[in-house]
Amino acid sequence: MHMAAGMAEMAQETDNSPQINGARLLRRLQELARIGANAQGGIDRQLASVADIEARAWLARCWEQELGLTVRTDAVLNLWGEGAAGTEPGRKPLIIGSHHDTVPNGGRFDGALGVLMATEALQSLQEQDIALRHPVWLLSFAGEEPNGFSISTFGSKVLCGRLTSADIAKLKHRDTGEPLMAAIDRMGGDAAAIDSARLQPGCFAGFMECHIEQGRRLIDAGETAAAVSCITGIYREVIAVAGEANHAGTTLYKDRRDALAAAAEVVLAVESLIKDPALAGVAATIGHLEVSPNASNIVPGAVTMSLDLRTADPDLRKQALAKLGAAVEEIAARRQVTITRTLNLDQAEMPMHETVRTAIHDACVEAGQRDQLLVSMAGHDAANMARLGPAGMLFIASVDGYSHCPQEFSRDTDVVAGANIFLRALCLMDRRLD
Repeated sequence: MHMAAGMAEMAQETDNSPQINGARLLRRLQELARIGANAQGGIDRQLASVADIEARAWLARCWEQELGLTVRTDAVLNLWGEGAAGTEPGRKPLIIGSHHDTVPNGGRFDGALGVLMATEALQSLQEQDIALRHPVWLLSFAGEEPNGFSISTFGSKVLCGRLTSADIAKLKHRDTGEPLMAAIDRMGGDAAAIDSARLQPGCFAGFMECHIEQGRRLIDAGETAAAVSCITGIYREVIAVAGEANHAGTTLYKDRRDALAAAAEVVLAVESLIKDPALAGVAATIGHLEVSPNASNIVPGAVTMSLDLRTADPDLRKQALAKLGAAVEEIAARRQVTITRTLNLDQAEMPMHETVRTAIHDACVEAGQRDQLLVSMAGHDAANMARLGPAGMLFIASVDGYSHCPQEFSRDTDVVAGANIFLRALCLMDRRLD
């Protein structure tokens, strides 16, 4: 009897699937891409910029005039579009969206696709007179990308309580010197009420974000979309190498304590982590170095560098750091330098909620996609929303894996097919979540 009931539910869930308006979604992607477009072919739409203001106004007009939503900006500049109640009074909302800001000289899909796909999903439901049990709200997060205020996933960090007014009060734009508090007020937020923007756990029924993969797994496999199983943990530390500065011409090899040569070996030791088959699923990068005194005729005396290590598996992180620690000790002893390592971020991995993840996965499989789940090796707002309630992500294929650059591209066919999967997943979430 239980099996028969389950089969009946699955049959119900596979009938009468609504479809999105692909032409409208693609047109809106082109329109939003014009806001902040630069001469290099990329987009400059960072937090609190002129282009950010223009994009917000464009989205607000779309949501108000074409979808009839109540649009508001919360205290920390997240843009909300709130729709009608669901068919079952008292149900908490399903929230869908992403972010509209970009990195400097960024692409037109990162973030924007998720916002516009959510917009299209809700409008398609409206036009086809499909009422869900839950209300559906749209959300475009403020400042997801790293920006001049030295903060990323800004809006969602405040929503989940990871960032407070005391933290924000310390931040200024590195180029203009404008305090973030002042920028918030200038943009229509409310710096005096920042902490009031924090959401309480359980305040929504579910959250879903679509994002381009920003990697090559889907495109190389000939796939369009996949559900995300987990958002990677991010571990960062500063590694400082202290040697001895000396004359480049007169200092013999045996007398050198070259900090840069030692640092180069540390860089290669980090690279060896991602070449190790036993550490598959680990990404590790040295992305920034500062050399002192940084002169052509002086043996480098000091180097400071940054390590970024990512994995969704805490055991692998532990193994990778142990291997790196052993390598660093050997390099320091052999080259007679001092190497110190200072932790500055240890952000745990964030698994996606089983019910939301399964709804997205089922929608992918129903659409003919491979039976698979992908780990996100980049951070996303969904990781912060997962602290508050059931959250999940859908990945769409990125051609050649490009992202955060003008070459970023997803094919029209993948965008439209992915949007239909997104809409299908939203309907499944509505049925399966309380």
